Formats: sequence, C-alpha cells, structure tokens
Amino acid sequence: MSATTTDRHPLLSVPQPLVKLFSYFPLKTYPPSKSEKVPIVSPRLWIHPPPPSVPGQESVLSADIECLKWQAHIALRGLHDVSVRWDISLDGALDGRLPNLQIPSGDVDGDGELLAAHNIPTWIDENVGALDDLEGYKDIGSRDESHAWIALLEGDVHAALALAQPPPSFFYYSVLQLPPSTTQRPVETILMPPPAPLSGFSSPLPPYGAHFSPNAITARYRDAIAALSERLGHDDWFLGSSGPTALDAAAFAYLHVLLHAEDDLRIEVARRVNLIHWEHRVHEQVRAAFVSYRATQ
Repeated sequence: MSATTTDRHPLLSVPQPLVKLFSYFPLKTYPPSKSEKVPIVSPRLWIHPPPPSVPGQESVLSADIECLKWQAHIALRGLHDVSVRWDISLDGALDGRLPNLQIPSGDVDGDGELLAAHNIPTWIDENVGALDDLEGYKDIGSRDESHAWIALLEGDVHAALALAQPPPSFFYYSVLQLPPSTTQRPVETILMPPPAPLSGFSSPLPPYGAHFSPNAITARYRDAIAALSERLGHDDWFLGSSGPTALDAAAFAYLHVLLHAEDDLRIEVARRVNLIHWEHRVHEQVRAAFVSYRATQ
C-alpha cells in the first residue's frame, strides 16, 4: 500500500508555481536543417566593400584601391560574369589580405579553390591566354616606361590618398574592436625614398616616427596628375597601346578612387578633361564585367 502511494505521489516533484512558469516556455524540437550551400560554378572575387550608395544605385567596384586594381585587371583582360562579394572579413581571407578569388574545382563539397591575389594573373592567363613579352605595350621602350608610371601611381599618388585618410578612431578600433573596412598603409611606407625618422639618423635613441612634409606630398601629387594627363593626351590607352595594359588597370583604379575622394584630391583630377572622359569610358567596361554574388544565388 505504501509503495502504491509513493508511485502516485513522488517525493521529488516540481512545485506547481514552477510548472506554471515553465509552461510559458515550452520545449520545441525541430527537424535538422538542410544545407542550402550553392556550389561554385563561376569565378567569385572577394573584395573590400564598395563605397556607400543610395538604394538602386549600388556599385560592385571596391572602395579599396588594391581590390579595385585587380577588378580592373580582370575586366580589361576580357573576362566577364565574375561575381563579387564583400561580406568576408580579413580573418577569412588568405594571409589576412583581400582580394581573394574563388574558382570552381572538382571537389565534392562544391566550395571550389581559393586563390590569393598573386595567383590571379596565372588564372587569367589560363582562361584568356598569356601575354607576349611586350605585355600588351607597343614596344620594349613603352613596356619599360610603364614601370615608372606605375611606380609614380603607387608612390606619389598613393601617398596623397593615404594622407587624406582620416586617422583611426580610438572608439572604433579599441573600444568596439571593429575591423577596418579597407587596408591602410602608413604614409612613410609609401614614399620613395623613405623619409627620415623623427629621431634623426645620428640619434642614440632607436628610430621612431617619420619626418615628412604634407605640403611636399600634395605638390608631388599635383605634378603626378598633371604628368599623367599629359602622357595620356588623346590616346585610347596609356603609352599609345592598342589595347588595355596593366598600367591602364592601375591608372583607372587610382583615378576612380580619386574622383570619389575629398575635394582637394578630386578637383586636381576633375580639371583634366581627358582623364575624366577616359575614366568614364573605362569605368563602363570594368563595371560590366562584375555582378553581385547575391544576384547569382
């Protein structure tokens, strides 16, 4: 008799107030979710985000100068229908650097193969054919001259862009610990020759900082844009080439970013009509080669 009573009324029972409270939070079990991963069937470029835009006028061209160089290089080599995505943080990129190129492969999971930026030229050559020894320029002299112009863009022009960037926010990086939207190099690492350290060369203290003149950087930037405009003239492509080259890809990337920069930098380019028309024409060709990966889902 006592055993029957114990079975009907267990000694350790949940109090009724708790039972009523738990009834407001019922435990529900759902079936396992199925993977909706779409296999990679076309090349996909991972880039830093495009600049902010109004709805309906979104861009697929990165605001980061390095990513935009590769976008221009891919498009001007004749490739198209390349999707782009910009929701990948630097932690998910190879070597912590963007861009990366995700291409189809024969793997079972459909994730494809991920290429770092320095492997993109090999992939381009495999798809459209390798360039000859002149690399698309009309002669050896033009090919050699192109190296000097690219150095000018990546030196004096890039230094002016870096100088115009706002300083990093302590609250943004230290408190919120948010990753940077684009990669930023210190100005002193761009200038050629490198500036002297603030401590001086003969100081017994370890070298620190860098001594450079912002006015001198601005003056060199203006001279570089003037020289670039004069060298282009009325040609379709820089250095009189019959088609686009690596120099044209780099020049477009810098001109496009400069035309969306602050007034001091933008006005210097806007004064040159030939640079404006050339950038607009090349922009249409580069823009047409890419599509947002969301549109391919």
